[in-house]
Amino acid sequence: MGTIVYIDGFNLYYGALKYGPHRWLDLAALCATLLPGRTIKTIRYFTATVVDYPHDPYASIRQEVYLRALGTLPNVVIHREGWFSKHAKMLPQYPLAYRNNPTKPPISVQVWRLEEKRTDVDLATHLLVDCFSGDFDEAVVISNDSDLTLPIEMVRNKFKKRIGVINPQAKSKMNNNLRNAASYHYQKISRVVLGNCQLPTNLTDNAGLAISKPAAW
Repeated sequence: MGTIVYIDGFNLYYGALKYGPHRWLDLAALCATLLPGRTIKTIRYFTATVVDYPHDPYASIRQEVYLRALGTLPNVVIHREGWFSKHAKMLPQYPLAYRNNPTKPPISVQVWRLEEKRTDVDLATHLLVDCFSGDFDEAVVISNDSDLTLPIEMVRNKFKKRIGVINPQAKSKMNNNLRNAASYHYQKISRVVLGNCQLPTNLTDNAGLAISKPAAW
């Protein structure tokens, strides 16, 4: 049966890709590099359509181009049923600021609160359904989201399946709950690996249409 990899796209992007030059990432090459010797049956990539801002009006277009590029990889399945919720919210200013008296609540400022909805639940659901169905010998989750702790524990302890967790967040340690839940874990993905696992600058999709890496990437 082989291995199925479950990728938290939001966690991967903000943890390893957003502030670097490796956003044109080849997920098949990445998984083959991180998991040598495995037969990788499927790579499930979970994401949501990004929100455009006045200072970055083409973010969703770049994402669409990237998803088209991923669509050329035969074992990658894209799940994009999630969405982003964007709303104004009052939060304490950081570093904490006080008007006159530090014993009173700190000054609050209005911010845009952007929250990704559903993708972690979708990842957990597919992980468990695939496990119930006996679709893999081993599962690997690329995320550092502690919300995934329980389904990972279920796969390992109740169904006796081997499951690994890979932390994509270069500046954050592996979450202890995830590390303890999994059969094994990798602390982070190195920049060298990311640099070696890039898609070609120009591709052609199944319809014969050209795909080019966004200039900003």
